[in-house]
Formats: sequence, C-alpha cells, structure tokens
Amino acid sequence: MQKLWVFEVQLMDVEKLANKQFEQIKRGSIEIIEEDELKEKIKESIQTGKPLKIKAGFDPTAKDLHLGHTVLIQKLKHFQDLGHEVYFLIGDFTATIGDPTGKTQTRPALSKEEIEENAKTYKEQVFKILDKDKTKIVYNSTWCNKLTAAGLIELAGHMSVARMLERDDFEKRYKSGKPISIKEFLYPLIQGYDSVALQADVELGGSDQKFNLLVGRMLQAKFNQRPQSILMMPILEGTDGKNKMSKSLGNYIGLNENPNDMYGKVMSISDELMFRYYELLSNKSIQEIEDYKKQIQENKLNPKIVKEQLALEIVERFWPGEAQKAKETFDALTHKTIPDSIDQISVKIDTPTIWICHLIKNIGFSDSTSKVKRLIEQKGVYINDKVLEDSLLQVNKGDSFVLKVGKKLIAKITIS
Repeated sequence: MQKLWVFEVQLMDVEKLANKQFEQIKRGSIEIIEEDELKEKIKESIQTGKPLKIKAGFDPTAKDLHLGHTVLIQKLKHFQDLGHEVYFLIGDFTATIGDPTGKTQTRPALSKEEIEENAKTYKEQVFKILDKDKTKIVYNSTWCNKLTAAGLIELAGHMSVARMLERDDFEKRYKSGKPISIKEFLYPLIQGYDSVALQADVELGGSDQKFNLLVGRMLQAKFNQRPQSILMMPILEGTDGKNKMSKSLGNYIGLNENPNDMYGKVMSISDELMFRYYELLSNKSIQEIEDYKKQIQENKLNPKIVKEQLALEIVERFWPGEAQKAKETFDALTHKTIPDSIDQISVKIDTPTIWICHLIKNIGFSDSTSKVKRLIEQKGVYINDKVLEDSLLQVNKGDSFVLKVGKKLIAKITIS
C-alpha cells in the first residue's frame, strides 16, 4: 500500500512538472498541433529522462538576423533551458530552392558562395541567444545531397498537386496566372524531409509556415515515425507596428546593429507594441509583465521606464556591457546634449575641403547624398548641437566637430 502511495505521488509530480514545462513552452505561441500530444511527449521525456528533439530551420538567404528571427530562437532557448535537445537547422540546401511562402513570384536563386557566407554569419549571431555547448548546428545539405533522383521522386509521390494548391500563396499565383516552378513545389517536401532525417519530436515555425510544418508531420507518418508536434509563433511586427519586421521595409532591428541604434529603435516603438515585444522577446515572467501593465494602468509607473527596461534587456543580450552606455547616449540625444562617450571617426581627404553631404554618406550615416540634402532641409542634421541650415556647406581639413544625423546617429568627426 505504501509503495502504491509513493508511486501515485511520483505520478502527480510528473504531471505537475509536465504542466509547468508546457505553460513555459506555450507562452507567446499562436497555435500548437496538437496540445495534448505535446503534453504527453513532455511527460514521457520527464519520466524517461530522454530529452525531446526540437527543430527550427532557417534558410541563409541574407546575412543579417533581426529580432523577428529571434522570436523562434528565443523559444528554442526556452526548450533548451528545460533540458531538451535543440537543433538549429541551417537550410543551405533549401536556400537553393527558395521558400515560396508569402511570395508572389519565384525567388531568384542564390549562389553557393552567397549561401555559405550567410550561413557563417548565422552561426555567429545565433549564439548570442542559444547555449553554444548545448546547441546542435545541422545543415540540411547533409542528407538532402544524398537524395537520389529516385529518392526525390519517391518523396514527391507523397504529395498531390491539388494538396499543394491548397496553399494560399500558390492558389493566388495560380489563379492570377503567375508562374509556379516545380522546384517550389519541392520546398515543403524537403523541409518536411528534414524532420524525417532528424526524427524531430517538435518543430517550431512562424504562423505563416503552417503548411510546411504539417508536411513534416505527414512525411514522418509515411516513414513510420511518430509525427512531430508543431509550435507556431506569431510574426513579429516591425518598429512601425504594422508590417512584418523586414529589412526591405526598413522597420527591423538587426542583431548586429550597434548598441546605440538598437536601443534607440526599441525606444521608438509604441507603448502598445512594447508589450508584444515583451511577451515574445523578453525573459521576464508573465507575472512581471502583467505587473507592469497594471502599474501603468493605475498611473503608478511611467511607460517610458518600462520601455527602457525592455531596451536595456535586449541590448544587453546582444551587446553585453554596452546597454547602460547606449541608454546614456540616447538620454543625452533626447535632451539635446552631447554625451561624453561617443564614436570617434577620423576622415582623411585629399582636397582642402569636403562637401558635408559627401562626408555624411562616406561615413555610412546615409546611403545617398540626396537623402542627406533632404534631411538637412528638414532640419535633421546638427553640428555641435546646432541645426545645419546650409546643405552646400564645405567642411575644411583640420576641422573637428560633433555630427548628429537624425535622432540616433552621432559621432565626433575629425577631418585630416
């Protein structure tokens, strides 16, 4: 009787631990397929001591990762902290196809060299969040390059054209007469095959990836594997609060941006968007976030202070030891004073003078002189904390001054 009682207590402890893990994992997610199934897998993991295999794939189609990507990476970290086995999958093979999700036309192919260079930067950036010693970096070319023509045809045999055209993006392109290449049909099959190759227990993806994620479940069942559970995360809005965070839209916060820019961009988001960022990006508990909301509603706390805490946390994650300095720089700029510790830029010229617009473009504060001229006309450029009125200004060799461009770019310039 005593043994039975101990066994029942142990079962209760497992149930309690499993529920606690599930609640941590569920935080911020938009959909889980299937919830009961995932709970059972977590329970089995606790009982057997065998970690779950958690997979998330990223195609190296660009060099930089931004905070939108980290929504998934942060969720991988949650699984990792709970003792599960995390696979950061670099889709160097799928990148040669191009994910058609959300695309209105076939994506241009990347060269092997471009993919390799981008993949290298991904490896450097991802360990700003994940534990390097506990993360398995895998490339899907490892198994996809071994797929023979016969193997690929066999894989394609598991999916019908009608099922493919159920995809919203494919359906729209088909009805509008826009071409869909056969290789684009192969993309979800290859992504699904990644799950088979890894024998994944759980795959993470954005809410726009649902079709591809479900293909993984389907293929695992065809290969007599236990189908993976799916955890979908919402798409993070950019700093504009409207569109998906994207480099092409200019509303992104890049992981490799300097601390001052990163801090300033976080501080620029709306108070409403701030809590979405907290939920998806912060390590603070749900209770802490709810306490912030309550105190703001009761006028006991200024939203700016809460936003500062978010900005400090995010900058510290990617630039350890730089967050407080970024805050001081931001505070100084917003109070129109010059901070003591700012970037020092030495510019060498071969002529007696240099046009201010050329100077600002050459130091990387703008990508064109025409944009600089417009900014000057809008009174957005300062020299030694005074508005620059003359867009034709020539700066002399030997000059030294503090240059501020827009709200966030500032440096001490020395012309030599």
